[in-house]
Amino acid sequence: MDALSPAGHPAPMGLNETKAGFEAARLTVRLKAIAANYATYRRMTGPASVAAVVKADAYGLGAARVAPALAQAGCDSFFVARLEEGIALRALLPKARIFVLDGAYPDAIPALIRYALTPVLNSLAQIAAWSAAARAGAGALDAVLHVDTGMNRLGLPHDELAILAAEHGKRLSGLNLVLVMSHLACGDEPGSKMNPQQLSRFRQALSVLPPAPASLAASHGAMLSPDYHFDLVRPGVALYGADPQKPEGQGSKEAPNLMQTAAVLTARVLQVRRIDSGESVGYAATFHAKRPSMIATIALGYADGIPRTLSNKGTVGIRGARVPVVGRISMDLMTLDVSDLPEPPHLGEEVEVMGDTISLGEVAMRAGTNEYEILTRLRRVPKFYEG
Repeated sequence: MDALSPAGHPAPMGLNETKAGFEAARLTVRLKAIAANYATYRRMTGPASVAAVVKADAYGLGAARVAPALAQAGCDSFFVARLEEGIALRALLPKARIFVLDGAYPDAIPALIRYALTPVLNSLAQIAAWSAAARAGAGALDAVLHVDTGMNRLGLPHDELAILAAEHGKRLSGLNLVLVMSHLACGDEPGSKMNPQQLSRFRQALSVLPPAPASLAASHGAMLSPDYHFDLVRPGVALYGADPQKPEGQGSKEAPNLMQTAAVLTARVLQVRRIDSGESVGYAATFHAKRPSMIATIALGYADGIPRTLSNKGTVGIRGARVPVVGRISMDLMTLDVSDLPEPPHLGEEVEVMGDTISLGEVAMRAGTNEYEILTRLRRVPKFYEG
């Protein structure tokens, strides 16, 4: 198992447990599980192709290791958000198709061309800039058109789409249109009226644009029905263990997650103490023991990315049993009520904050956020890779 620093680079010896002797916390990334989740999408959404979204450093799990594992599993198309993410990914995957969601803003165009990155064009201005680069001598350039069908975020709004539809022969001069895409606002809510509305708008957009492969669905949207698959689906957070059949941030025990657990967050016990009934725990004394209790303190806090909203709400796993987080989460520490365990944890024992016992979805639900935010916050914790 390899140790990497939070930035995804080989870790100094001090971060490697075998050298340091004690490791306060770790994020174990299961590369085989990520590859298996990708294979599940290929199986469920075929004959559509499956791209992988690896923006934000593969949702915090380390694109330097995750993207090559996905490529080995058969993925040849990747989406990133930022130009610098695309440049870094190109060094790892010289033959992959890499799409940059931010698009082709003028300062980025030389680098997009140099590193063979394909911009997702979000406006007539970006289309004009990318077309001008092609006609200025870059040769035919691949391009993706992003049509806004209701998110009102990035993408061609309706008025710009109408102009492009009427003048696409001129405005797309020099461009090789490899994909037309849009993005669902409520893909994680199967009953939302937005989904069929956006599907209809996307089909209308495709009918007035030059023929090209199409993509609408990401992790959750691909679960709605085959009508949303088109030619390419773009799973992101589900590849990293989020349940694509549940609304964002709503873990559930009702049905098993189709995705394998890809990230396991653990921390070591630093201290165990007995407190009397009525004693408080943590800043602001937000927890008072109702009985004589055993309190364990573990080496993980909000500086590691743990949401402070889990204070007095969170649950962790110790030897497969669930114990509550009590008191406020502080910068580097969390406190747990371990009174009901048959035996209290020993110093240095690992506690699972997220993984097989406490799912990613449950952590997000208890924190009042979504799985995306939970994963991308875990910057300080050293990463270790399996598989």
